[in-house]
Amino acid sequence: MNPVTVSERANAGVIEEYHQRWLDNPDSVDPTWRAFFQGFTLGNNGQSVAVAATAGAPVVDSLKQAHVHYLINAYRAIGHTQSHLDPLSGPPPASPKLELSQFALSDADLDTVFDTGTYLGGGQMKLRDIVAALKETYCGHVGVEYAHIQDQDARRWLQERIESSKLNPTFTKAQKVRILRRVHKAELFEKFLHTKYVGQKRFSLEGGETIIAALDAVIDHCPDSGIEEIVMGMAHRGRLNVLTSIMRKSFDVLFEQFSENYVPDTVAGDGDVKYHLGYESILKTSSGAQVEVRLAANPSHLEIVNPVVEGKARARQRIRGDAKERRKVMPVLIHGDAAIAGQGVVAETLQFSQLPGYRTGGTLHFVINNQVGFTTDPIDARSTRYCTDVAKMIEAPIFHVNGDDPEAVCMVSQLAMDFRVQFKRDVFVDMYCYRKHGHNETDEPSFTQPTLYKKIGAHELVSTIYTNALVAQNSITTVEGDAIKAEYSAALDENLTKAKSREAEKIEKRKAAAQAPAAQTTTAKTDSFKGSTAVFQPAFNHTPVTTAVSAETIDNVVKALTTVPADFKIHSKIKRFIDGRAEAHKNGGPYDWGMGEALAFGTLLLDGTPVRLSGQDCERGTFTHRHAVFNDTETGAKFTALNTISDKQAKFCVYNSLLSEAAVLGFDYGYSLDYPEMLCIWEAQFGDFVNGAQVVLDQFIASGESKWQRNSGITLLLPHGYEGQGPEHSSARLERFLQTCAENNIQVVNLTTPAQFFHALRRQMKRDFKKPLVVMAPKSLLRHPGAVSKLEDFIKGSFQEIIDDPIESEKTDRVILCSGKVYYDLIDYREKNKVENTAIIRVEQLYPLHRDTLTKLADDYGRNARLVWCQEEPANMGAWSFIAPQLEEIFGRKALYAGRDGAASPAVGVLSMHRQQLANFLKKAFTA
Repeated sequence: MNPVTVSERANAGVIEEYHQRWLDNPDSVDPTWRAFFQGFTLGNNGQSVAVAATAGAPVVDSLKQAHVHYLINAYRAIGHTQSHLDPLSGPPPASPKLELSQFALSDADLDTVFDTGTYLGGGQMKLRDIVAALKETYCGHVGVEYAHIQDQDARRWLQERIESSKLNPTFTKAQKVRILRRVHKAELFEKFLHTKYVGQKRFSLEGGETIIAALDAVIDHCPDSGIEEIVMGMAHRGRLNVLTSIMRKSFDVLFEQFSENYVPDTVAGDGDVKYHLGYESILKTSSGAQVEVRLAANPSHLEIVNPVVEGKARARQRIRGDAKERRKVMPVLIHGDAAIAGQGVVAETLQFSQLPGYRTGGTLHFVINNQVGFTTDPIDARSTRYCTDVAKMIEAPIFHVNGDDPEAVCMVSQLAMDFRVQFKRDVFVDMYCYRKHGHNETDEPSFTQPTLYKKIGAHELVSTIYTNALVAQNSITTVEGDAIKAEYSAALDENLTKAKSREAEKIEKRKAAAQAPAAQTTTAKTDSFKGSTAVFQPAFNHTPVTTAVSAETIDNVVKALTTVPADFKIHSKIKRFIDGRAEAHKNGGPYDWGMGEALAFGTLLLDGTPVRLSGQDCERGTFTHRHAVFNDTETGAKFTALNTISDKQAKFCVYNSLLSEAAVLGFDYGYSLDYPEMLCIWEAQFGDFVNGAQVVLDQFIASGESKWQRNSGITLLLPHGYEGQGPEHSSARLERFLQTCAENNIQVVNLTTPAQFFHALRRQMKRDFKKPLVVMAPKSLLRHPGAVSKLEDFIKGSFQEIIDDPIESEKTDRVILCSGKVYYDLIDYREKNKVENTAIIRVEQLYPLHRDTLTKLADDYGRNARLVWCQEEPANMGAWSFIAPQLEEIFGRKALYAGRDGAASPAVGVLSMHRQQLANFLKKAFTA
C-alpha cells in the first residue's frame, strides 16, 4: 500500500468524521455527502448499512431517491391535470399518473427523508412534506403548463417563481378590498343592465366578472413592470363591463345608448353597436402613476381583432421610442375559449411573437373560459384537452386558474406580466368560469346545455364566495361588504337618472327643430360615436396634389439605389440589375415599374415619410423586380440601399412576412391606424391570395371608417393580370373590392405606367385625408417594353385618374374604355391592324370614379361614338358590373361589353385557350 501524504491523511480524517455524522443522523450532512455514503455502502456489499441500521439511521435506496426526483418533475409537468379549475365542479379525481406507486414509492416511504434536487433550492424533506408542497403548488386553484418550454432560463425562472410562492397570493388587506370592489362593480353593472334593459343584447360578463379584478390588477402592476400603455383587443363578451368598470367610460352615456328611443345625431358614417366601438383612457394607478389604455374597435368576427391589436401596439412602441426593448407598450388580448381553439387567425397571430418585423415584446393573453361556445360543448369544439393548447406552438407558459378565486386570478395575471417583461414572450392566463345566460340575453341556453345550466343556476356569485372568504380571514366584516354593494348600486341609479334626463332634453330639442321654420333649423353636430375612439377627417375629393419631385432629388435616390459598399459581394445578376438602373437614369429613361416604385419610396423617405413594406417574399419581390434588400453572396449579410440616401431621411422597413394573409394584413392595418405618418404597404404574393384575408377587407378596411371613424391609409399591392397562368394566379378579384365601394371608403386603382404608380404612392401621403389604397399591381407589365416612363414623368405632373388618348377626337367614331394591363393588348391590336378611328381611354382609378372627367370626355368625343368597355376578366368579374351603369349614366347610352364570357373560374388553365379568348374579345372591342 502506498504511503499517504499529510494532506491525504487530513482528508481521510474529514471523511471519517462526516461518515460518523451520517451514521448517527443522515440529515446532519449535506446531500452530496449523503449520496456519497449511500453509494459507498451499496458498493461495499451493505456492510455499513447494517452499522447504520444498528445506529438507528435510515438508509435511502438510491433508486427511490431517483424516483422522488421523477415524482417532482411529474408534478411540474402534469400537476395541472389535478388542479381544481372548474368553479362549477369539485376537484378532479386523483390521477393514477401521480400515484406514488408510479414512482416505485409507497406510503411506507412517506416519513423517509429524501434529497429534493432542484425543488425549493435543494435540501432534504420527508416524502410526505414533498408531496404536500407539490400538491399545494401545482394542484390548487392554479394549474401551470410550462414543461413544454425549451428555453431553460425561462423554465427555471417560472419554476422558481411558482415553487417559492407555492402560488399562494400575498395581497395586503387594502389590495383584497380593491379586488372585492372590482368584482362587486362588475356584478352590479351586469345585474343593473339585466333588470333595467330587459331583452337587450349586451353579451354579459355574468359568471366571468373576475376578469375585471384581473385587468385592474394588470393595470395597477404596469408601473412596476415599466409599462406605460396597454393596447387591448377583445370581442363583445364583457366588453361593456370593461368599458365602464376598467376604462371609466361614463355610465350615463352608455345608459343613454341603451335606450330604445336613442337616436344619434350622426355627423358621418353609419356607426356600430355599442359593444364594438373602440375607447381610450388614461388611468391612474394606486402608485399615482398613469397608464394609457387603448381598446381597439372590433367586429363580431371574434379573434380577427388580434393581429390588428399587435400592429397597433408595434406602432405605439415606435411612437414612444420603444422599438428596441418593446417594454413600454403591452398588447393584451382577451379571448373566448371556443374562439381561441377554433379560429386559425389565432395561430397566425401567435407566429408574430418572435418575428423581427412583427414582434411586440410579448402579449398577455387572457381567456374568458365559459366552457361552452354558442351552443357547442368543448368535446365538439376542439381535439385538445385545453382551449389554450395552441399556445404551446410558441412555447408560451399557460396559467389555468379557477375564476371563483379572484386572488389567484389577479396573482397569476401579474406573474404573467413579469414573465412577459423578463423574456419578451407571449403568456396565457386561462380563467375557468361560466356564462350565466345564453350567447346573448335573449337566448335560452338550457335548450342545449340543461345540466350545465342547472349547476349555474344554483351557483353562488363570486362576490359572495370571496366576501365569505375575506370575512373568515378577518380582512373585512359583513357590514363593510354590504356597504361596497350599496355604494355601487347608488352610483348606477344616479347615472341612469342622468341618462334619462338627457334623453328627454334631446327629444324636446328634436321636436322644436322639426316645428321651426327651415331657415331657423340648425343641424346638431353631436354624433353617434360619442365616447369612442372616432377621428373625423376632411371629406374625399379629387383635387390634385403635388407629387412631382425635382430632378436633383431623383438623382440622389438613384445614386443610393445603384451604390453598394466596396466590400459587399453582390450577386452577378443583381449587379447587372443595378447597372441597368444606372444606365436608364443616365439616359433619362426608360424607368420600369420596379424603378418607379423605388423612386416613390426614396423620395418619400427624403420628405421625412417612413415606409413599411410587408408581405410574402417582398424583400426581393415575387417576380424578382424589387430587390429592396441585397444579400452578400459570401456572408449572407444584408444591405438595404433605400436606407442610405441621406443622413436625415426617414427609415425604410421591409419585411418578408410569415405565409399568412389574414393576420399580416390585419397587423399592417392596425399599424396604419396608429402611425398614419408612415406609408404602410401590404403586398400579396399573388393577388388571388388576398382571398385569405377577406374578413380583414370586409370588416376593417372597407368599413372601418364608416363603422368606427377609424381612418387608415393602408396600401395593398395585389398582383393581377391574365397571362395564361391559370385560374389561381390571374385575378386579385377586382370585382370584390368594387362591390364594397361606397361613401368614398376606399380607392381602387388599376395602373398602366411606373410614373402613375409613383404619383399614386406619393399622393397617398400628401393629402389631408386618409383612405385605403388598393392597387391591382402588375406582373407581365413589370418588364413590358411599353409599360415604362421617362424622367419628365416623375418631375412634372401628378396622378391622373383618367388618361385620355392623344389621338385626335375628330377622327374617332369608337371609344374604348379600359383599366390596367389590357390597355397594352388594345394598343398592340390597334397598331397591328392600323385602326385609326378608335380612342382608348384608361380608367386608372376605378373608385372613387372621377365622373366629371368622364363627362368632359363624353362631350369631347361626341355622344354618337360607339362606346365599348373592354376588360380581360370574365363578364361576371372585373369592373364590368360596377362600371356599366355609371357609363350609361355619364355617356347617355349603354356600353358594349368586350371581354371574356361569364365563368365560374377566374381563368382557363390552358395557354392556347387563354390566347384564343384574348384574340376574340380584342377583335370584338374594335369591330362589334
